[in-house]
Order: sequence, then C-alpha cells, then structure tokens
Amino acid sequence: MRIATSPALNPPASEPLQASDVARGVCRMLLRHDCVAIGEVQLEGGRRADLMALDSRGNIVIVEIKVSRADLLGDAKWPEYLSHCDRFFWAVPEGFDLRPFEQQAFLPDRAGLLVADRYDAAVVREAATVPLATATRKKCTLAFARRAGRRLIHLLDPEAEQPFA
Repeated sequence: MRIATSPALNPPASEPLQASDVARGVCRMLLRHDCVAIGEVQLEGGRRADLMALDSRGNIVIVEIKVSRADLLGDAKWPEYLSHCDRFFWAVPEGFDLRPFEQQAFLPDRAGLLVADRYDAAVVREAATVPLATATRKKCTLAFARRAGRRLIHLLDPEAEQPFA
C-alpha cells in the first residue's frame, strides 16, 4: 500500500490533517482489504472507538486515530478497546513522530500502526491477531450490524427515531 504524495492531493503544510482526513484514508485502505468500517463506534462500557471494521471472516478491527502527540500521550482509555477486537491499529497522519509507538506502553507487539492521508493509508506495522471469545465476537458483531443499519436508516430518513448512535 502506498500513501499519496502528489502535492495536488495533499493539503498545504499550513493545513494539518484532521482526524476525519485520516479516517477517510484508513477506510479506503480497509475497504480494499475487504473490511467495512464505521466511525465513532460506542463500545460497551461507554468508550467510543474512532473506527471499527469487520472483515469477510468476521474478524473485528479497531483503529484509534491520533493527530497530535498530546492526544496520544494523554489517552489512557485505549487499552479498553482491546477486549472488543481481534486486531488493534493506531492511525496517524503522514509526518507524525512514530517513536512513541515503539514504547512498551503502546504495546508494539499487539498494536499495528497505519500512516494515512485523506486518500489512502499504509501499514507500517501489522497488528497481532488475538481472537475474541465466541460470545464476545457475536455480541460485538451484532452491535456493529445493528449500529450500521440504524445509521443507514437515518441517512434514508433523517426524521426516523434513532434512540442509539
């Protein structure tokens, strides 16, 4: 996988990438790998994952996006995501300092690393696969499908009652 480097594709240096730009590039890459993703996914326990994806075999991937060093170093909640996925990735914009992700606190043996722009993403480090328990997988997959369905209904009918995100 490659990251688009044409100056016409990338924002000017004065315009840093936002999390939504990184999410777009990551979603495109995931889709090419037969993984469908949705953003801002509420997890059991009240946490919210930036992206959750499901592959054709039912494996669940969570991607946590960071666009600033302060956000990365101040985030203590991300380990809770590990119990909701088979694979976990960090995603950052091109030019982000990747050295912190090598520290043991960021579980480099477990967590993968993606670098993205708004058009594409590249895998810098693959994530380890730690299979979910069958009951947990079923619960997470059902929640994913129902969440995606509710969002689709809301796109078709914005006035439809939508009690959950």
